[in-house]
Amino acid sequence: MTPIERDIVMRKLKVLREGLATLEQLACIGLDAYRRDIVKRKAAERILQQTIEAALDINAHVLAGIGAGPPDDYYASFIRMGENQVLEPELANELAPAAGLRNRLVHQYDDLDDALVFRAIDKMLRVFPRYLKAVVGFLDARI
Repeated sequence: MTPIERDIVMRKLKVLREGLATLEQLACIGLDAYRRDIVKRKAAERILQQTIEAALDINAHVLAGIGAGPPDDYYASFIRMGENQVLEPELANELAPAAGLRNRLVHQYDDLDDALVFRAIDKMLRVFPRYLKAVVGFLDARI
Protein backbone atom coordinates (compact mmCIF):
# COMPACT_ATOMS: atom_id res chain seq x y z
CA MET A 1 0.00 0.00 0.00
CA THR A 2 1.34 3.42 -0.93
CA PRO A 3 0.34 6.48 1.08
CA ILE A 4 -2.10 8.95 -0.37
CA GLU A 5 -0.13 12.04 -1.27
CA ARG A 6 -2.38 15.03 -0.74
CA ASP A 7 -0.29 17.23 -3.08
CA ILE A 8 -0.79 14.83 -5.98
CA VAL A 9 -4.53 14.69 -5.43
CA MET A 10 -4.78 18.46 -5.00
CA ARG A 11 -2.92 19.05 -8.30
CA LYS A 12 -5.37 16.76 -10.07
CA LEU A 13 -8.31 18.48 -8.37
CA LYS A 14 -6.99 21.81 -9.68
CA VAL A 15 -7.07 20.40 -13.22
CA LEU A 16 -10.62 19.24 -12.59
CA ARG A 17 -11.70 22.64 -11.21
CA GLU A 18 -10.14 24.50 -14.12
CA GLY A 19 -11.81 22.17 -16.57
CA LEU A 20 -15.20 22.68 -14.99
CA ALA A 21 -14.76 26.47 -14.99
CA THR A 22 -13.97 26.40 -18.71
CA LEU A 23 -16.84 24.05 -19.47
CA GLU A 24 -19.22 26.50 -17.77
CA GLN A 25 -18.33 29.03 -20.45
CA LEU A 26 -19.06 26.53 -23.20
CA ALA A 27 -22.30 25.26 -21.69
CA CYS A 28 -24.10 28.54 -22.26
CA ILE A 29 -23.56 28.78 -26.02
CA GLY A 30 -26.23 26.27 -27.01
CA LEU A 31 -26.00 23.16 -29.16
CA ASP A 32 -26.40 24.91 -32.53
CA ALA A 33 -23.60 27.38 -31.83
CA TYR A 34 -21.49 24.53 -30.46
CA ARG A 35 -21.95 22.52 -33.65
CA ARG A 36 -21.02 25.49 -35.85
CA ASP A 37 -17.78 26.28 -34.02
CA ILE A 38 -15.08 23.65 -34.51
CA VAL A 39 -12.72 25.44 -32.12
CA LYS A 40 -15.26 25.28 -29.31
CA ARG A 41 -16.08 21.66 -30.13
CA LYS A 42 -12.46 20.58 -30.08
CA ALA A 43 -11.80 22.62 -26.94
CA ALA A 44 -14.78 21.02 -25.19
CA GLU A 45 -13.69 17.53 -26.21
CA ARG A 46 -10.16 18.05 -24.92
CA ILE A 47 -11.29 19.70 -21.69
CA LEU A 48 -13.77 16.90 -21.03
CA GLN A 49 -11.05 14.33 -21.65
CA GLN A 50 -8.55 16.06 -19.36
CA THR A 51 -11.11 16.59 -16.63
CA ILE A 52 -12.21 12.97 -16.65
CA GLU A 53 -8.63 11.76 -16.76
CA ALA A 54 -7.80 13.89 -13.71
CA ALA A 55 -10.60 12.13 -11.83
CA LEU A 56 -9.41 8.74 -13.03
CA ASP A 57 -5.90 9.54 -11.81
CA ILE A 58 -7.30 10.57 -8.44
CA ASN A 59 -9.30 7.36 -8.25
CA ALA A 60 -6.25 5.21 -8.97
CA HIS A 61 -4.10 7.09 -6.47
CA VAL A 62 -6.68 7.01 -3.68
CA LEU A 63 -7.56 3.37 -4.23
CA ALA A 64 -3.88 2.41 -4.12
CA GLY A 65 -3.40 4.54 -1.02
CA ILE A 66 -6.18 2.84 0.91
CA GLY A 67 -5.02 -0.61 -0.12
CA ALA A 68 -7.98 -1.30 -2.40
CA GLY A 69 -5.76 -2.30 -5.30
CA PRO A 70 -6.04 -1.17 -8.89
CA PRO A 71 -9.46 -1.20 -10.55
CA ASP A 72 -10.12 -3.47 -13.51
CA ASP A 73 -10.93 -0.52 -15.73
CA TYR A 74 -11.75 3.18 -15.64
CA TYR A 75 -15.47 2.61 -15.10
CA ALA A 76 -14.72 0.34 -12.15
CA SER A 77 -12.48 2.98 -10.60
CA PHE A 78 -15.53 5.11 -9.81
CA ILE A 79 -17.51 2.11 -8.57
CA ARG A 80 -14.62 1.07 -6.33
CA MET A 81 -14.43 4.60 -4.92
CA GLY A 82 -18.05 4.12 -3.87
CA GLU A 83 -17.46 0.64 -2.47
CA ASN A 84 -14.60 2.01 -0.36
CA GLN A 85 -16.61 4.91 1.06
CA VAL A 86 -14.60 7.60 -0.68
CA LEU A 87 -17.71 8.50 -2.67
CA GLU A 88 -21.35 7.83 -1.99
CA PRO A 89 -22.27 4.76 -4.06
CA GLU A 90 -25.02 6.72 -5.86
CA LEU A 91 -22.52 9.39 -6.88
CA ALA A 92 -20.02 6.74 -7.97
CA ASN A 93 -22.70 5.23 -10.23
CA GLU A 94 -23.45 8.64 -11.73
CA LEU A 95 -19.77 9.29 -12.40
CA ALA A 96 -18.80 5.90 -13.82
CA PRO A 97 -20.19 6.48 -17.34
CA ALA A 98 -17.72 9.37 -17.70
CA ALA A 99 -15.10 6.66 -18.28
CA GLY A 100 -16.95 5.62 -21.42
CA LEU A 101 -17.10 9.21 -22.62
CA ARG A 102 -13.35 9.52 -22.06
CA ASN A 103 -12.78 6.41 -24.16
CA ARG A 104 -14.97 7.73 -26.97
CA LEU A 105 -13.18 11.08 -26.88
CA VAL A 106 -9.78 9.40 -27.08
CA HIS A 107 -10.50 6.58 -29.52
CA GLN A 108 -13.44 7.67 -31.66
CA TYR A 109 -12.63 11.32 -32.19
CA ASP A 110 -13.55 11.14 -35.85
CA ASP A 111 -17.02 9.74 -35.16
CA LEU A 112 -18.28 11.72 -32.16
CA ASP A 113 -21.89 12.71 -31.69
CA ASP A 114 -21.75 16.46 -31.05
CA ALA A 115 -25.06 16.43 -29.17
CA LEU A 116 -23.82 13.68 -26.84
CA VAL A 117 -20.61 15.58 -26.12
CA PHE A 118 -22.49 18.84 -25.55
CA ARG A 119 -24.92 17.12 -23.14
CA ALA A 120 -21.93 15.68 -21.30
CA ILE A 121 -20.81 19.21 -20.47
CA ASP A 122 -24.01 19.82 -18.52
CA LYS A 123 -23.73 16.49 -16.73
CA MET A 124 -20.10 17.18 -15.81
CA LEU A 125 -21.11 20.54 -14.38
CA ARG A 126 -23.81 18.90 -12.26
CA VAL A 127 -21.96 15.81 -11.04
CA PHE A 128 -18.25 16.54 -10.85
CA PRO A 129 -18.50 19.35 -8.26
CA ARG A 130 -19.95 16.69 -5.95
CA TYR A 131 -16.96 14.48 -6.75
CA LEU A 132 -14.60 17.33 -5.86
CA LYS A 133 -16.36 17.91 -2.56
CA ALA A 134 -16.35 14.21 -1.69
CA VAL A 135 -12.64 13.76 -2.46
CA VAL A 136 -11.64 16.84 -0.49
CA GLY A 137 -13.82 15.66 2.40
CA PHE A 138 -12.19 12.26 2.29
CA LEU A 139 -8.72 13.81 2.28
CA ASP A 140 -9.57 16.17 5.12
CA ALA A 141 -10.87 13.30 7.22
CA ARG A 142 -7.96 11.00 6.44
CA ILE A 143 -4.84 13.05 5.96
